[in-house]
Amino acid sequence: MVQELHYLKESPSQTVGPYIHIGATPNYVGIHGVYPHDLGSTMLTDETKGERIILEGQVFDGGGEPIKDALVEIWQADANGLYNSVNETRGKADPTFTGWGRQPASADKAFFRFETIRPGVTPYPDGRKQAPHITVWVGARGINIGLHTRAYFSDMEELNKQDPLLNRIDSEKRRNTLIAKKSKRDNVTVFTFNIIVQGENETVFLDM
Repeated sequence: MVQELHYLKESPSQTVGPYIHIGATPNYVGIHGVYPHDLGSTMLTDETKGERIILEGQVFDGGGEPIKDALVEIWQADANGLYNSVNETRGKADPTFTGWGRQPASADKAFFRFETIRPGVTPYPDGRKQAPHITVWVGARGINIGLHTRAYFSDMEELNKQDPLLNRIDSEKRRNTLIAKKSKRDNVTVFTFNIIVQGENETVFLDM
């Protein structure tokens, strides 16, 4: 007898609502005692290996206005290209580096800022080398599904030209939305990565 299959139906999608900071970053909004520090607020220690960098930027809507209640998370490899994950089989990642960070966009300018390290080269699923990059996730009121994108580094042009994912994007203008721009501030390398959720200059988002 053929078994009858009962598939689960997809439930209605919901936005993160206006309370994302309360649930995910309670200390940021003045709710103390839940966690000593908001999860993801610190990614490294003094012992972490690699070049210190800052990844920062703003989140904009289609009209060019800052999205002031956005939440930004990043996920990346360590300086040797290894992930702090139980699924990492190529070696042991730097134990002093979390590889994951979470920051709320500021209430005035929708500004986010991560103190991290420059990641190493990682493999594409087919084994080809990927240029160093940081995976970025954005959630905010009005966004039904979290938006995934990547931040590559403007000073690594040769590696970027060979990156398998970047090469799947035909338009140079669209590829440039994934490039974080380099500058220097107080002898620290800063990469600015602005995220535009829709409109003419919309950031390229990935189906994850």
